[in-house]
Amino acid sequence: MHVTHVSLADFRSYESAELPLEPGVTALVGPNGQGKTNLVEAIGYVASHSSHRVSSDAPLVRAGTQRAVVRVAIQRDERKAMVELEIVPGGSNRARINRSPVTRARDALGMLRTVLFAPEDLAIVKGDPDGRRRFMDDLLVLRAPRFAGTRSDYEKVLRQRNALLKAAGKARRAGRKPDLSTLDVWNTHLSTVGADLLFGRLYLVRALTPLVAAAYEQVSLGQGTATLTYRSTLGEDIGGPVADVPTQYDVPNREILRERMLKAMEEQRTAELDRGTSLVGPHRDELLLTLGGLPAKGYASHGESWSFALALRLSSYELLRGDGDESAEPVLILDDVFAELDASRRERLAELVSGAEQVLVTAAVAEDVPKALTGGRVDVTKGSVTRVR
Repeated sequence: MHVTHVSLADFRSYESAELPLEPGVTALVGPNGQGKTNLVEAIGYVASHSSHRVSSDAPLVRAGTQRAVVRVAIQRDERKAMVELEIVPGGSNRARINRSPVTRARDALGMLRTVLFAPEDLAIVKGDPDGRRRFMDDLLVLRAPRFAGTRSDYEKVLRQRNALLKAAGKARRAGRKPDLSTLDVWNTHLSTVGADLLFGRLYLVRALTPLVAAAYEQVSLGQGTATLTYRSTLGEDIGGPVADVPTQYDVPNREILRERMLKAMEEQRTAELDRGTSLVGPHRDELLLTLGGLPAKGYASHGESWSFALALRLSSYELLRGDGDESAEPVLILDDVFAELDASRRERLAELVSGAEQVLVTAAVAEDVPKALTGGRVDVTKGSVTRVR
């Protein structure tokens, strides 16, 4: 799979832009602030319907306009496809596949797969749990697009349940009897969709764990063992580490997870009313990253943290590439990564990704692109996109 053309209208700094692409390596080169990252961000957005830089869609739309449009032409073996996304902040995004509208924008997920490396990846290792949850869920959606609906449904139900708990807690503190007549209904909804999301995450982490260990060893040249552990609010037995991952991953089925979640919510009812928020569910779970038996957050050096972040992205690429459809190999995007790495990590990363079907690299100067990634070059200056070779 590779992208053959990108068209932008009112996306970020671009009133319009046209970027033809080829298989292999293409470096987008230009000073900072000229629009290189905006181009690869648009490609990543088509794949995931989210940005690696911001949490909302509003900054993606050029100032003074109401919507942005991104069109991406994709080559997959002998098949061609065009995906168009219309980004409407505060409204519902719209999508077309081969110029035909689809019912929901998320119906276009799965048409393009990307794995994007960026300086922001360091926050997955060193930042708050929310970033690690987002890492899991974004990868889960790339691997199985139906989970986009699960993720959205969970967030909607969680907001409704939290609103009920907040109102009930306020009534209790005021000496009034809280209205909990619908709490059991929301518990049922949250446990059903939450069990599905949790099942997907657990299965994902089981599959990813050995790949992360192998990727970290490659990036760091064997300096430490990287492991993943899923910590669930349902108990330590739900997401503990596994030494040998079997072909069929040892994950509790959805019904067991649903029952466990219902039981945990009942046990936490008083605490939830006191706090006015939901204390049980995937939104409070954590992905623990450990290096040599110690938490990477707080213990790993800057270089070790970068190696772990790179290992997470490399293992994501290997997982997606190994899903069985050779024509769906992800497009690799390296957004201003090499300037952040020391010489040894820079060269090792370049060697590890050089064999991908398509690699897109952004760099402030051409010298930042390792020789192992020599290929096409596009200069980006003040929003002007010019192919050099």
